[in-house]
Amino acid sequence: MISLSTLDYILLGSFFSITLVIGILVARKSGKSSSDYFLSGKTMPWWLLGLSMVATTFSTDTPNLVTDIVRNNGVSGNWVWWAFLLTGLLTVFIYARLWRKSNVTTDIEFYELRYGGKPARFLRGFRSVYLGVIFNILAMSAVTLAAIKIGQIMLDLSPLQTVGIAGLVTVIFSAAGGFKGVVYTDFLLFFVAMAGSIGAAYYCVNLPEVGGISPLLNHENVAGKLNILPDLSDTNALITLLIIPLAVQWWSAWYPGAEPGGGGYIAQRMLAAKNENHAVGATFFFNILHYALRPWPWILVALASLVLYPDIASIQQAFPNISPDKLGHDLAYPAMLTKLPNGLLGLVLTSLIAAYMSTISTHLNWGSSYIVNDFYLQFIDKEASQKRLVAVGRVSTILLMVVSAALALVLNNALQLFNIILMFGAGTGLIFILRWFWWRINAWSEIIAMFSSGLISILINFTSLGTQLFGGTSAAGEPINGLMPDWAAYPVVVLFTTAAWLITTLATRPETDQTLFSFYKKVQPGGPGWKKIVSHAETSGHRISSSDQSWSVPSGIIAMLLGCLIVYGALFATGYWIYGMHTKAMILSSVVVFGAYLLWRVWSRIKERVF
Repeated sequence: MISLSTLDYILLGSFFSITLVIGILVARKSGKSSSDYFLSGKTMPWWLLGLSMVATTFSTDTPNLVTDIVRNNGVSGNWVWWAFLLTGLLTVFIYARLWRKSNVTTDIEFYELRYGGKPARFLRGFRSVYLGVIFNILAMSAVTLAAIKIGQIMLDLSPLQTVGIAGLVTVIFSAAGGFKGVVYTDFLLFFVAMAGSIGAAYYCVNLPEVGGISPLLNHENVAGKLNILPDLSDTNALITLLIIPLAVQWWSAWYPGAEPGGGGYIAQRMLAAKNENHAVGATFFFNILHYALRPWPWILVALASLVLYPDIASIQQAFPNISPDKLGHDLAYPAMLTKLPNGLLGLVLTSLIAAYMSTISTHLNWGSSYIVNDFYLQFIDKEASQKRLVAVGRVSTILLMVVSAALALVLNNALQLFNIILMFGAGTGLIFILRWFWWRINAWSEIIAMFSSGLISILINFTSLGTQLFGGTSAAGEPINGLMPDWAAYPVVVLFTTAAWLITTLATRPETDQTLFSFYKKVQPGGPGWKKIVSHAETSGHRISSSDQSWSVPSGIIAMLLGCLIVYGALFATGYWIYGMHTKAMILSSVVVFGAYLLWRVWSRIKERVF
């Protein structure tokens, strides 16, 4: 357990007070209507929404997760989430504009805009519970689990004490201030979290036991973990850590914050933007900060932890009071933070609390928006007043917090939960990308994709059939060899899920002309996938296409690729500057500058045609 100074307590107390004040100050205005409570009246600027997205993903479980990845698979193991940049930039240059034009309140409401009839209504209701409650609670539980581990190591708090303290302030300002309270506090939380992570990285690298950056990089426990790309001679690592994420995972998986085609709380922020331009700016700003700016402070702490705590046994020896079921490599991050001096310790603790609060508050408001707009208002009380909807939103916010906190008390590893959520969304991503641009996709396509992914994942992960196919561990703890390598499990789920929804799409009736005409007229997606519908509408005497301009998606894809070049280039250039590989760093930095110039040219042409 660490000892906090008066300065540390002042920093913590000031932070809690400011966030509570913000929530209280905006509570009255946020409570005027459900639109104000969940979208702040759709008046938010791009920079504030972008910072809010980053703060939301700046979670307490993220540095623990990155530490777990680096200690097990090295720096290159982060490709498991770096690959989602492709998804993020597709959202920026293609889908952000479409989401804002749809003018829905939640992305779940989209289902009854794109599809029609009872299947669309079922899909909207089921997904509101499936995502807003079940998956949302899982995600919040992972965040709260990280807070529990930090509380145990740094403050010797019991899991119940941590949950009670960490959740109370968060749920108060989230329930009171709504979306505006969340976004305004996120602005503060981002800067506090960044200052804390950078300060922690600098101090940990320069600990006497570590000796600075050069001794760290040359340490025997660290030298083999530094490669940004997986070892090309290790086929299993290359496939698992790089090929599958880049070739399959980024477009096929649904994961909160990185949904193919945009969705979840990212869509919520795009829908809250002033206009389409602000929606695009917010998502691009988010992706730059999320992938290019933030990872290295966490990575450096993870690498330094290998010097002080080379294995789990050394963590257990240093912290004997840790619950055995909570032991894991992810504990190395909070273990390193116990080395910080007073003052910096208070700042880092404040930053971790900020990260926790920003993520949980966003998930609470986002999940509550589904419960209110897509379940309660649609299936329980269609005539509910705005005042009642806000009240239901506040009650559901509190209940989501309570249930997710209870679940966190029985979990033990954030990486396990990450992999489970990733597997359960496998194969559904492609449909979220194509549903905007292929008229033939219908509500049954999404229903079958959703259930197929879940059922196939259960068969593979939790049955003897899965053990026979991909291996596992016997009751005695001995490894069992399967018929296929373990990395093949994810592509198999994607393959069968994709086949299931494609067959369903072609075997079932398309949506009605009225539904398709209405959707196209409002969103104007364009492209060859809608050519038949546009032609049919004109033949029927309906003009649904409002523009004769060329389709912007090809240019958007070029912009996405240039954006990847810029962000990956900045990410890797930063790494090479840290490693002291100045030639590679200079080359990549030049590539970033040149890529930015090309992207500016391409985006200028897109704006002229579309906005």
